[in-house]
Amino acid sequence: PAEVSRAAFVGRVWLRILECPCPPSSAGLELSVNNHAADFTLSTKLGPPISLSCLVHNSSQAEELLWYRGEGQVGLKDGNKVNISNICISPVNESDNGVTFTCRLARDKAVQVSVILDVQFPPRLSGEETLHVEEDKDVTLTCNSKSNPQAQTTWYKDNHNLTLQQNRHELYQTSEVFRLSIKKVQKSDNGTYTCVLESPLGNGTRDFHLIVEDKKPVFPKEAVIAAVVVVTITILFGIVAQKDKFFKVW
Repeated sequence: PAEVSRAAFVGRVWLRILECPCPPSSAGLELSVNNHAADFTLSTKLGPPISLSCLVHNSSQAEELLWYRGEGQVGLKDGNKVNISNICISPVNESDNGVTFTCRLARDKAVQVSVILDVQFPPRLSGEETLHVEEDKDVTLTCNSKSNPQAQTTWYKDNHNLTLQQNRHELYQTSEVFRLSIKKVQKSDNGTYTCVLESPLGNGTRDFHLIVEDKKPVFPKEAVIAAVVVVTITILFGIVAQKDKFFKVW
């Protein structure tokens, strides 16, 4: 009886295992985006829209797809989720540069393909600016140097390459800012400074007209206070000295 019970129990276990619906495996499933089965970089220009098309391969059933922009999920319409899914970026702008778009299999997010946008654009720099700075003060000239690919940057003074002086001129540059600082400006610093950005897609310039003004005289604070005190005391003594004469008249 014990053996019969054991056999019946094992039979029920196997029956449960056989009857349990197992989810289909994602092994062998692949995705492609714009015919790329692996992660890739897509170069594009500003303005015109671009389309990304994600397709499921080697599937025998309907597979739901998800799109992500960075870490955020992209909303898709119902008819744009199964086995094939398309998204459009329009218009393409500077903020899309370097952004990763990822297509994932909904039931196995490890199955995915990512595309990084490489949005190319020239430097957007123009115009002019006039700065009035007092002698011996510091001044900073700042250019917006954002571009892709990154532009070559140069400073000119009065149409000649600026000769940098140690401890007086400082350059600071990031992917977005090109900055020139001049410490303790002198009359010889008067002139037009030009920030020039050179890129394969175009150039940009901006002029800064620097006018160094005479140093304003600075009066010692202590001397001013002392003078005010002396004048006040003198007036008070004058009032006291005239007091008797004032009462005699009345």
